[in-house]
Amino acid sequence: MRLSLWAMLDLHVFLANLPYIIFGILGLFLLAQLYYILFVYSKLSRYQIELHQTETDLPPLSVIICAHNEQDNLREFLPSILNQDYPNFEVNVVNDFSTDETPWVLQEFDEQYAHLKIVDIKEHIRLKHGKKFAVSMGIKASKYETLVFTDADCAPQSDQWLKEIASAFRPETEIVLGYSPYFKKRGLLNLLIRFETSHTAMSYLSYALKGDAYMGVGRNMAYKKDLFFRNKGFAAHMHIKSGDDDLFVNQNATAINVNIALAPAAIVYSAPKTTWKSYYKQKARHSGASTIYKKRHQRMLGTQLVSAVLFYLTLIAATIAFPTFWYVPLTAYLLRLFAQWAVFTSIYKKLEVKELIWWLPLVDFIYYFYICINGLFSRKKKKISWK
Repeated sequence: MRLSLWAMLDLHVFLANLPYIIFGILGLFLLAQLYYILFVYSKLSRYQIELHQTETDLPPLSVIICAHNEQDNLREFLPSILNQDYPNFEVNVVNDFSTDETPWVLQEFDEQYAHLKIVDIKEHIRLKHGKKFAVSMGIKASKYETLVFTDADCAPQSDQWLKEIASAFRPETEIVLGYSPYFKKRGLLNLLIRFETSHTAMSYLSYALKGDAYMGVGRNMAYKKDLFFRNKGFAAHMHIKSGDDDLFVNQNATAINVNIALAPAAIVYSAPKTTWKSYYKQKARHSGASTIYKKRHQRMLGTQLVSAVLFYLTLIAATIAFPTFWYVPLTAYLLRLFAQWAVFTSIYKKLEVKELIWWLPLVDFIYYFYICINGLFSRKKKKISWK
């Protein structure tokens, strides 16, 4: 009877203190989120953009584009690459066994532009390859040491793009990370896509400024050919269908060999997915690469994602379970939101998505849960195609 009484007293004490326990847990998740907002992303918020369009000591460049059934995108976007205002560059388009009119479109451009080089990859009945093979062929065909990468569905915002990218190289720089948002369209899907892209850019650009670059985006990045061959290209992760961009940076970036190019003229826009299914497939294709990031980067990204999701879950649970203390979760939510507004406003202007700041309360919530759900369901898939 005495044990039972003590057990009841312990339960009573536990229940009496349960609100403080839940609010304490909420506070821990809030502190984790504030760390990323105020001490990581703020580096990009404070970053002063430099313009380099007047520089004249510019290295020759090889631009590499991989194309698989991209006839329409090449017609629309390739001229913006070929017509860059740059003294010495070539554009290598790798035609990765296209079955549409891509070869004929490229032939038409080849007749007009002497600096266009076409690399054809033929189908082999016993050889199934991904984008990394196509990228490798483009690199091997390049005649210049500085390599710039983009995709067939991308268009630089300015004809000064290559000048901005090339000028970001310093004597110690081997990798330059650019930014590639998606064109603005109507609808929730486009809103989510542009938010996710800006959030990803905010993260990898901030960490690059912090001296701990962990990824880049192949729609707009550059690196030295010597770096590629010195570290055996994609050999360490050729079995992963994605990662020609982020995994390469993750494995080859150091504290001093990465710089960023974020001037408006350095931005490259890309065509967004137009259906939830195609967006899901795109994110599923990307999700496998993060599993072989460096361990500290996995922990860093995992902590940021999990603490945000658990912050929201604890926030909801605390509000439902203890309605009389409604002001506690509300205060926690507003502290995080105001911190985001204070830091993200400047960043969104740099990333040219400043209108997203007003959608932040909605899309931030959707984003974290969608990414978690997508990641859980997509990591088991083993499709090898890169389109």
